[in-house]
Amino acid sequence: MAQTTEPKLISGNANMPLAKAIARRMSLHRGVNVGLVNARVERFNDSEVFVEVFENVRGEDMFIIQPTSNPANDNLMELLVMADALRRSSAARVTAVLPYFGYARQDRRTKARTPITAKLVANMMVGTGIERILTMDLHAAQIQGFFDIPVDNLYASPVFALDIKNEFKDRMDELMVISPDVGGVARARELAKRINSPLAIVDKRREKAGEVSEMTVIGDVTDKVCLIVDDICDTAGTLCKAAEVLLEAGAKEVHSYISHGVMSGPAVQRIKDSVMKSLVITDSIQPTDAVKQAENIRIVPTAPIFAQAILNIWNGTSVSSLFDAESLEPIYDGMYNPS
Repeated sequence: MAQTTEPKLISGNANMPLAKAIARRMSLHRGVNVGLVNARVERFNDSEVFVEVFENVRGEDMFIIQPTSNPANDNLMELLVMADALRRSSAARVTAVLPYFGYARQDRRTKARTPITAKLVANMMVGTGIERILTMDLHAAQIQGFFDIPVDNLYASPVFALDIKNEFKDRMDELMVISPDVGGVARARELAKRINSPLAIVDKRREKAGEVSEMTVIGDVTDKVCLIVDDICDTAGTLCKAAEVLLEAGAKEVHSYISHGVMSGPAVQRIKDSVMKSLVITDSIQPTDAVKQAENIRIVPTAPIFAQAILNIWNGTSVSSLFDAESLEPIYDGMYNPS
């Protein structure tokens, strides 16, 4: 592989603001201007995706920044077509940067005659010529094994820990981290360890997908400031119900930290009308105007951690070092001052 002078970024239409923010952060880290490769990603009249790259990418280390969020099928197809265009243009390596990996919730067969679509999408990406994946907070860690290429899975919890220490610096002894279901305990425990807080669980039972029939709090949340931690907020029904159950169990306040704000359908209005004091999401999915205007929704940036991860991949240094506060705090210097 020819040695390149700089990593090169290209983006589809899924989250252009985040792509530009990553380029700006890389420019700060490198001390040289890092911009997005000049290209067009358009549609024919029948909605076919068309990509044209206007710069030479031969022998370059290319990073495609493209979350496969709503509309998931269109954004996934843009990613695949961009990867094919770069591979056919003799790029040395193509890395897909997926701040949000769509279809991750279909990671196993829960009933007869259902697909494992996360594996299907992984096969499509590998078959298109993508040689590495960089993503954040996969819905299930085992999805990394669906790919026959390296997968770097970043975590939002170190960034959330910085935000919590900044927002709740005078109330740290009142905090309790809450997992909204048994399956998310590992994620919640990781954040609880980072902020040195106890852990509780909201156990839920579903009659069918998207509908919760019963919730039970496992643990004593009396007079606690509860922080619900999860990876995806879709319609927000479960989240808002969990907040009500926690307050009924004696919690003082309820806040939520969610990695990916999918925010489908009535989600934003539910959050605005809910008993939650705040919902914190990342910008892995481009927020809508409704999300930006909601007074109890805050957005934390992921551009600094993605920019550093891309640079680490490009120069062959550790990506897992970004999981440590000592490595992450300088990257977010000026945004959070927990001291």
